Amino acid sequence: MVISEGLVADWLEDAKKNAGWLIALGVVTVIAGFFSLVMPWASGVGVAVFVGFALVVGGVARLVAAFSAGSFGRGTLAFIGGALCLLAGVIMVARPGSGLAALTLMLGSYLIVDGIFGAVLAFHVRPEKGWGWMLFSAVMSGILGFLLLREWPLTGLWAIGTLVGVNLLFAGFSMISIGSAARKLAASKA
Repeated sequence: MVISEGLVADWLEDAKKNAGWLIALGVVTVIAGFFSLVMPWASGVGVAVFVGFALVVGGVARLVAAFSAGSFGRGTLAFIGGALCLLAGVIMVARPGSGLAALTLMLGSYLIVDGIFGAVLAFHVRPEKGWGWMLFSAVMSGILGFLLLREWPLTGLWAIGTLVGVNLLFAGFSMISIGSAARKLAASKA
């Protein structure tokens, strides 16, 4: 792939202008991750409420689509799906603690299933290079899922918020790193 010098020069100019913003946003993201780790329940409730609102919007959209199907007979299943989606969203918004417990239950179950399928895939890939890492990842996924479910619903108090916090920390440090590298690259080409 050939990249023109003009394109690189434009990118460097944009990076030089925006690297400060990327670093600043990275710092804000790291701070948000820190607060999420310090207060995982509050962060988890925020996630549950957000998912609840998303379900409400999706449910309303599905209900509108069901009534727009031309004949309610053809839209009956869409109506039922929309109503269930709307109901689930309203419950999650009204009772975010219960929603958080449900999200943790789904996450733990997902991790166990992911671990099982990941292990099967790893053994199918064996003896190719990296199959051991695939198996290790699958085992860790299964163990994490088991640990979440073993203490459920208590894990709902901290698990989602902690995972969000860890994700925000990594994303923030990544943004800071990319912004710093772009700033240094732009400065060296100036």
